[in-house]
Amino acid sequence: MNILIADKFPARHTQALADAGHRVTSEPKLDETTLPEAIKDNEVLIVRSTKVPAAVIDAGKNLKLILRAGAGTNTIDVKHAAEKGVAVCNCPGTNSVAVAELTMGLMIALDRRIYHNTRDLREGKWNKSEYGKARGLYGRTLGIVGLGAIGREVAKRATAFGMKILAYDPVAPKEAFAAAGAQAAPDLLTLAAQSDAVTLHIPETPETKGMFNKTFFDAMKPGAIFINAARGGLVVAKDLAEAVKTKGIKAGLDVYENEPKAADNCFDYSPYEGAENLYGTHHIGASTDQAQDAVADCALDIIRRYGETGEFLHKVN
Repeated sequence: MNILIADKFPARHTQALADAGHRVTSEPKLDETTLPEAIKDNEVLIVRSTKVPAAVIDAGKNLKLILRAGAGTNTIDVKHAAEKGVAVCNCPGTNSVAVAELTMGLMIALDRRIYHNTRDLREGKWNKSEYGKARGLYGRTLGIVGLGAIGREVAKRATAFGMKILAYDPVAPKEAFAAAGAQAAPDLLTLAAQSDAVTLHIPETPETKGMFNKTFFDAMKPGAIFINAARGGLVVAKDLAEAVKTKGIKAGLDVYENEPKAADNCFDYSPYEGAENLYGTHHIGASTDQAQDAVADCALDIIRRYGETGEFLHKVN
């Protein structure tokens, strides 16, 4: 098969595809504007964060499979792919531990103001009396929105920290709440009002886009922690920034609605300007060596199964 890899992908897994007899082209700097020309006669397209709109799908005359090397597929026009007879497959659960680790890291960093500590030390300032103030996580309530694979991994780690788990997920079975040691919140605003920290682990859909807005932040406790390592579009940026400035919310973000394209290294931080207690990372939640190997292993399994049987593992459309 002809396979185009349009994102970063481990070298040894790329070589494994070539060793299996596939013609592999790796162009990690491609984006939605350059993909239509590059797709040409490729049968399989592998992407991570690169967007795959209808124009790319239409350009892929021999395209049979779009493989998202990760979980979410909101960057792919899944419906149009189905209409064109192109399968979209993902790798669910493979990066769950990595995202959960970053979620806990952001939570601890915000509670102990690790960035502010480091910044002042580098400037030659010693301010133990100020930075010795922290609420601590033990005994606090963590509100988890979404009890999928990542949400459950977060619950495990938060429980180890002695936190109480409150969760909201209208589609999760009762068994999922029991397995996570979580109490079910009847609605989002109740979760907001009762949680000392909130973390999001749901996909971005037309129904969830902008769900975390002024109404939600108004319901949160003053000084509570808010983490989003899921999808940027879930959050209304200006409403979060305002809550950080006026209500003392401490926010940790790994994802943003205005993320730059792969080839662009400039980021517009203006929506969060002046939000002092907002810590951000560069959409790195799934970017550990362990997670990337697990995702790539899954991708190879999907391609192997398709090549041998014509079946599509983890098909979402």
